[in-house]
Amino acid sequence: MDFSENKPIFKQIIDYCYMQIVADAWETDQRIPSVKELSVAMSVNNRTVLKAFEEMQEENVIYQKRGLGYFVSPDARKNINRVKREEFFATTLPEFLNQMKTAGILPEEITPYITESK
Repeated sequence: MDFSENKPIFKQIIDYCYMQIVADAWETDQRIPSVKELSVAMSVNNRTVLKAFEEMQEENVIYQKRGLGYFVSPDARKNINRVKREEFFATTLPEFLNQMKTAGILPEEITPYITESK
């Protein structure tokens, strides 16, 4: 996996895992790759993957069965949606609005682009 320099690696691992769940590559109550398996596949330190898993567990996206590994939570999709919405309104939207302001773009100028993308 190629990592961006704009975001911490553990956050990019979380995004990857979220995409696997949303795309149904990892299904509810299915075991996901272990910390070691994912760290080898992504060429990162075990601790980095563990940090991502711990955060996903705190968000109730995955859960751990002692001795068996990590599994996709029944409410994973709903929780991913909540987390991504919070991230959008806290980070992405303010950055976007700042870029609009800097470029002198008015909200009504982007409305056609928003309606086209639906």
